[in-house]
Amino acid sequence: MGYFDYALSISDRIVKETWATLHMLVVSAIFAGIFGLILGVILVVTDRGRILENKKLYSVLDKITNTFRAIPFVILLALIAPITKLIVNTRIGPTAAIVPLIFSTVPFFAKQVEQALAEVDPGVIEAAEAMGKGPVEIIWSVYLREGLPSIIRASSITLISLLGLTAMAGLIGGGGIGDLAIAVGYQRYKDDVVLISVVIILIIVFIIQGVSNILIRKTSH
Repeated sequence: MGYFDYALSISDRIVKETWATLHMLVVSAIFAGIFGLILGVILVVTDRGRILENKKLYSVLDKITNTFRAIPFVILLALIAPITKLIVNTRIGPTAAIVPLIFSTVPFFAKQVEQALAEVDPGVIEAAEAMGKGPVEIIWSVYLREGLPSIIRASSITLISLLGLTAMAGLIGGGGIGDLAIAVGYQRYKDDVVLISVVIILIIVFIIQGVSNILIRKTSH
């Protein structure tokens, strides 16, 4: 018998779980990206010395963000289970896993965005203010434009981190290639399944990094 015989025998399941991982990754990334970007921008512009300085708002949002970042994902799964049930009407499955994935990723990405935008040259912001541009215009034409390469880089880091979190989705029946590697490959001593799963995950990571590098080169100026 060949080394990959068992993996070949469950090839349909491997394909299914790969799609489940991509489903969780893409949907979670879209929502976490939108909310994380908005939160990150708010954190930057309300910080001390920024264009919309608001110490109280910044302090509250910063504490909430750091609190959620500090909660381990496995605990977050149980903590927000009632919210997951309320939103998607179930606590198990890939769709249910998306909710805690978003809750876990939004604060992580928001802090990445905050750090990226905080590096924008203050001189450029001051020049925009001198030209009479308002806060919204400065956010669009200065912060987001100048910080775009850094935001793309932060997005790739977040996506790779999110991919790792999908492996824990199996705890609530979320499935995915990471869960397959653990539930079938590791627990049933099917090393070929583990190897195939790792290769698939690495391919996804390489694609994320490759696309990110291309976009960074195109947006850098």
